[in-house]
Amino acid sequence: MPARYMYILDRDMPRLRDKMTLDAPHSRVFLFLQGPHGPFFHRLGKMLRKAGSTVWRVGFNAGDRAFWFHPRSYIPYRGTSGDWNATFANLVESKGVTDIVLYGDVRPIHAQAVAEAKRRGLTVHVFEEGYMRPYWVTYERGGTNGNSRLMEMSVAEMQIALAQSNMEAPLPPGHWGDMRQHVFYGALYHWFVMFRNAEYQNFKPHRAATVAKEFRLYLQRLLLMPVHTIDRIQATFRIRNGGFPYHLALLQLEHDSSFQEHSPFTSMTEFLELVIEGFAKGAPGHHHLVIKAHPLEDGRAPIRRTIRTLMRTHGLQGRVHYVRGGKLAQLLNDARSAVTVNSTAAQQVLWRGIPLKVFGRAVFAKPEFVSDQPLAEFFAGASRPDNRAYKDYRRYLLETSQLPGGFYSARGRRQLLRQVVDMMLSAEDPYDALASGTAAPRQQLRLVT
Repeated sequence: MPARYMYILDRDMPRLRDKMTLDAPHSRVFLFLQGPHGPFFHRLGKMLRKAGSTVWRVGFNAGDRAFWFHPRSYIPYRGTSGDWNATFANLVESKGVTDIVLYGDVRPIHAQAVAEAKRRGLTVHVFEEGYMRPYWVTYERGGTNGNSRLMEMSVAEMQIALAQSNMEAPLPPGHWGDMRQHVFYGALYHWFVMFRNAEYQNFKPHRAATVAKEFRLYLQRLLLMPVHTIDRIQATFRIRNGGFPYHLALLQLEHDSSFQEHSPFTSMTEFLELVIEGFAKGAPGHHHLVIKAHPLEDGRAPIRRTIRTLMRTHGLQGRVHYVRGGKLAQLLNDARSAVTVNSTAAQQVLWRGIPLKVFGRAVFAKPEFVSDQPLAEFFAGASRPDNRAYKDYRRYLLETSQLPGGFYSARGRRQLLRQVVDMMLSAEDPYDALASGTAAPRQQLRLVT
């Protein structure tokens, strides 16, 4: 084996040896913090208890309490944000906590807990929406997105680890059934926080919008789904039958943690200004720009108004199109290139070998397949990604941190739980397990409805 590869393995061996010292399931004590809307964390805790572990849950509001159906293990937190760090440290001591479990690692209460847990040598289990979403979810230890171990890894290191496996990377299914459940549970969660939160007077949401506004936005999104579907179908039809070359701009939720914490922008307006100006300067005159909203975009950011203003400013009337959410595949198949801040939808772009430019920190922003061209030059003639390198990267993720299933539909939760509990109880995290050849066989992807 080449010397540089031996160095990589030698460098990681101390971390692998340390992980092997974790206790057996019956001596593990899991402390759950906030999770995805809905009953997934309850189901996960129930299965960990069946495996012999002790499980506790800290709830910060009535929405957290509503989806945890094991009263004896529920710990309400009614203090202020300033008191949280000391309370967390006391809980770790008094309960003998060995592991913490959370969804998203950058909201303030989680960031504080993760820092303290790492200082104490606890294992930090972090869930997130899948890097290969919407057909998988992410499970990592220590952090996700810009805090993920993937940020440090090169494609060459991943290729070494893949030598331990011969799994064929699965294709995504043709249908995803979590969207309605996702919106429903979001609306229900915020209803509890808005109308049943008397016990949690000190609770402050991690987003800027008030709880009442969040509830109205979720409810509005749920009620307007049929109207938005018609609007999206019409817009997509016009683009696919327009006969013009086009580029895609993939938007994100302005309040999403990956956008706020791991990008150079403070608003989606800033990103749109940069992209539309770059397109006006560099794209050939017969090319068009398609701006695709996030599937959960709820109107809190003035995207349409901003696009109309920027079209007039740069003389692009008739060449810029806006599409509400929906499936990306219908638009990707004929796209010339795509730009994004750090949306995981970029994985679908790279899978098809389409040129991609990224502006934020992202686990997929590897030099082999993300363009470093100036934006105007990129729109004028983008360089293609190394598709073979991306296929190795994709297979690496699907053998480690990406699990088939979902948080919101019953079938998706069942599929996810078949695998994730054993991974949480493993002495090694998913990346170390693959590198050392001890990773368990992975499930083949099934249709999630």
